[in-house]
Amino acid sequence: MNGGPALPERPDQPGRAVPGGVSRDGVTPAGRDPGVPTAAEPAPVELASGGPAVVVAGRRRGPRAERAVLRLARPYLGRLVGAGLLAAATEFAGLALMATATWLLMTAAGRPTLDRLTVAIVAVRALAVSRGVFRYTERLAGHDAVLRMITDVRARVFGTLAARRDTAAQRTGDALSRLVSDVEAVQDLLLRVLVPGAAAALVSLIAVGGAALISLPAAGVLAVGLLVAGAGLPALATALTRRAADQVAPLRGALAVDAVDLTHGAADLAAFGATATALAAAEQRARRLARLERRLAATGFAVDATGVLVGGLTAAAVVVVALRAGVGGVLVGVLAVGALAAVEIALALVGAARQRTQLRAGLTRVAALLTAGEPAPAAGRGPLGGEAVTGHDVRFAGVTVRYREGAAPALDGVDLDLPAGRRVAVVGPSGAGKSTLAAVLTGAVRPDTGRATLDGVDVSAYPAEELPRLVGGLLAEAYVFHASVRENLLLGRPRAGEEELTVAVRAAGLLDWVRAQPDGWDTVVGEQGGQLSGGQRQRLALARALLAAPAVLVLDEPTEGLDPAAADAVLASVLAATPIDHSVLLISHRLSGLAGLDEIVVLDAGRVVQRGRHDELVAQPGWYREQWLLQAAAERGYLALAP
Repeated sequence: MNGGPALPERPDQPGRAVPGGVSRDGVTPAGRDPGVPTAAEPAPVELASGGPAVVVAGRRRGPRAERAVLRLARPYLGRLVGAGLLAAATEFAGLALMATATWLLMTAAGRPTLDRLTVAIVAVRALAVSRGVFRYTERLAGHDAVLRMITDVRARVFGTLAARRDTAAQRTGDALSRLVSDVEAVQDLLLRVLVPGAAAALVSLIAVGGAALISLPAAGVLAVGLLVAGAGLPALATALTRRAADQVAPLRGALAVDAVDLTHGAADLAAFGATATALAAAEQRARRLARLERRLAATGFAVDATGVLVGGLTAAAVVVVALRAGVGGVLVGVLAVGALAAVEIALALVGAARQRTQLRAGLTRVAALLTAGEPAPAAGRGPLGGEAVTGHDVRFAGVTVRYREGAAPALDGVDLDLPAGRRVAVVGPSGAGKSTLAAVLTGAVRPDTGRATLDGVDVSAYPAEELPRLVGGLLAEAYVFHASVRENLLLGRPRAGEEELTVAVRAAGLLDWVRAQPDGWDTVVGEQGGQLSGGQRQRLALARALLAAPAVLVLDEPTEGLDPAAADAVLASVLAATPIDHSVLLISHRLSGLAGLDEIVVLDAGRVVQRGRHDELVAQPGWYREQWLLQAAAERGYLALAP
């Protein structure tokens, strides 16, 4: 689970690896997961992107967030405009149908000749059919445009979440809420706010114009009623629901966090006796969300009831004014029914305003990610705005990382040189700081003192979208998605062809398995790779890392879960498949297979205690020699290694 304050501090126990949470070293980063909020906490607005200020500042950031989201709609503007016009045609067909049918019924009551009614009869049939056709084509065009756009939005959001360096403060459930609920807010903004709102406004103007052809005073009264229904009531609905609606999206994100914690972390909660506390916090948030939604529903009912009243009063006023103006009886009926239909159409603006208010928090969260995920303005330039640098040399100079004030440092004055093309292994006991070193190199953790540089520039200075292309690989607990083998691999290089996939999978030792599957590359691996064995899952993640081919390849326990013979073969194959000018940082508990590396660095308690080549370290007393002898004896069956 994503840890939390409900769990007591146990520094003697190694933590589980979660994205941005506990490292393999068993130390929680300074930006640790905030955990399960307690019952005394206020609304969890901190779960909105940008921190606590987002919801508070939502009133002034709402339009800005909408503009940021709608920029992605530009490629589909033609489709969206077409959907809006079709929606307007649908509403106009409904309005014309009501007016024409009213005229037909009232005229037919006077028993005129049939030729006077023929055109109206045909018009009623045509309008009834066209209304359904327009509605269907409008939904088809609107959803086609929006689903295309949502694909882009979701990809941008996922890419930004994957590249963020402040993932220590992120929760898996909240990230899921951003990818699902918040992104769906973009869809609702277009389909439930902009398209119907624009259609209602356009048809309201047409209705006033049509009424003016019959009676100008009646058209004026209708215009007033439509302004109340289409402008006054939406403003009232926004004012009444804004505060509650701003809290709904963060609360839903918090509940998603609770769901993940209570399911995936059930064993941990039970072990620490924190299940009741976590359940109580989740239930309190669920009750609060239910209260907010009931309040929104009650407010919506009151506004809708007021809208019905406005419609009735508008129709009555139109009738009175039309009669005083000397309008004929049949046309008075047409005006009355047309006024009712027009006000009902204008009331769609109330629903659009209410929906927009409820979407503001979600749109703000999405906009923050879209803005963060925008590419650097000067593509191909260096991290500080200069020309792109050549070579990819890594240097650690006196790097110290301390996760908690007063605690022992996870890294203590570490020096390390990793020039282009060099292969270095980092080994040591559990908790020595190996994964922390990898986290510093990939930008996930910043040193408290010292510098970690890539080509002479601090790693933290590189843009989030650029650094993974330079430094990346197989990190702790690499995620495997519920998708096909091909789709999981293409995350490493989206445009890779089958030949490139084959090379990467062969190097990871998974090609024979892929070819043996009935579906081959399209074999679905299950949620978190559940259909694979531990070794197969590790090889798949390793193949994806090789396919990405970063300039600095970081491999954190790449052969974990493999038997000794397979582990040696896979490691040798991976090192051979890595381009000669790319450097490799290998983190491993297993010492076999390291003889061909340029340097081996031994960490213990965050300090470098030994360094050298394999032959040199085996020849001198120390941790490396002792572990080498123990592991060699264990693999020959002489003894069993303690975990």
